[in-house]
Amino acid sequence: MKTYPVVELLGDGIGAELAAAVRLLATSALPFAIEWRPFDLSVESRASRGEALYDEAAREIEKTAAALKYPTATVKESPNQVLRRRLGLQVIHRPVQTIPGIPTNFKADVDLDVVRIATGGTYDDPGQMIGTEAAVSLRVIEKEPCRQAAVFAFELARKTKKSVTSSSKHTIQRMTDGLFEAVVKEVSRDYPDVPHRVELFDALLAKIVLKPRNFQIVLVLNEYGDFLSDMACGLVGSLGIGASGNYGFDRERRVRVGLFDAAHGTAPDIAGQGRANPTAIFLAFALLLYHLGEVRAGSAVKNAALDLLREGESTPDVGGKLATTEFAEKVAGRTNRHILDPAWTSRTLQLQRDRPEK
Repeated sequence: MKTYPVVELLGDGIGAELAAAVRLLATSALPFAIEWRPFDLSVESRASRGEALYDEAAREIEKTAAALKYPTATVKESPNQVLRRRLGLQVIHRPVQTIPGIPTNFKADVDLDVVRIATGGTYDDPGQMIGTEAAVSLRVIEKEPCRQAAVFAFELARKTKKSVTSSSKHTIQRMTDGLFEAVVKEVSRDYPDVPHRVELFDALLAKIVLKPRNFQIVLVLNEYGDFLSDMACGLVGSLGIGASGNYGFDRERRVRVGLFDAAHGTAPDIAGQGRANPTAIFLAFALLLYHLGEVRAGSAVKNAALDLLREGESTPDVGGKLATTEFAEKVAGRTNRHILDPAWTSRTLQLQRDRPEK
């Protein structure tokens, strides 16, 4: 049986239950094997091992080129930020889409790919005080991460036949955001088949709320991507159903390493109760399977989870009655059905595309 080594970054709170759900799905539904290489990134493990733990995990991820990360508590440091720096992860891709069966206050359908530069901006500088009455932080925008993110966005658009919207405040932040837009424009010339337009970020937020179907792939700087991703998840009903891929690249701008995780936190209030919703980590696992080249299996996992949510088969947090393991078992069964019958997946995808706007 074909086997893929994957680093498994274990965390805090509901992390153990999510890991068990993913392993159940991988073992019982996929026509290939995942060789899990676990690293304990819990608060206790980080406190006892410190930098050595990150060093070891980063070395292993570089070897396997793939990692799945479970939620971790941020205490002294953000494990996500540390790993992005250690692995040179420059781009974050977060797909956000409306999922039938998930309650939301928003009426229109959302199907958005947020491509965010993972470095730079004010996030890389905590700032410092100037005397006692003022503070300052340095905002640095570099060409290469902008160029890499733009290439990623345009390649994704070409593969999926979508458009790209780059967004910033280039009329005000003329040097920093202006540099970003200049790089994106330069890259866009290599993709004449991909529609591209520029929107000011504040206007973009309003326009997505008003007419979300006008936007497909949105390319943004670090802070803007953070804001936009959370807003988009709010529109579709929950931060808990978002997943993201974090990518590092080689000198030819090919993906060198991918780290995949759920957007939500550790949910310590429900840890150990069997009530955790594994949807986001399943969607992250689907992105990981795409990264491994197992596109059919990744689509099967994604569509299986979405099918069940559409049918009202879910965990209590989104109105269902299933325990974490019960939902995982149902997703595994439906995944197997998708893999064995490609026509089933095609029909499901067509139904999603043809769904009228609410």
